[in-house]
Amino acid sequence: QVQLVESGGGLVQAGESLRLSCVASISGFSIGLMGWYRQAPGKQRELVAIIGAGGSTNYADSVKGRFTISRDNAKNTVSLQMNSLKSEDTAVYYCTAYRFGMQNWGRGTQVTVSS
Repeated sequence: QVQLVESGGGLVQAGESLRLSCVASISGFSIGLMGWYRQAPGKQRELVAIIGAGGSTNYADSVKGRFTISRDNAKNTVSLQMNSLKSEDTAVYYCTAYRFGMQNWGRGTQVTVSS
């Protein structure tokens, strides 16, 4: 099992930026996919961005061109740079990591974007 701790959420105005970070309890070199999901009030949790062990990435259409995911296996971290934030980006953002076929989750960090 992988313990994941997110940080970096907060309250910003539309058009501003935030950077989320997630630290894993084990070496990033022993983790497969890592990524970010989000869940807005009354909605299902949805994929935001994911990154493979080799650095390949995939993004939700709604964030392409605005968000950038990265990982540092030596520091056991995955980050999400969020630019040009919109009110519809408001949600709890969850870090996720896959290891041995199991998906692990952090507790989430709140991102609120005021318009």
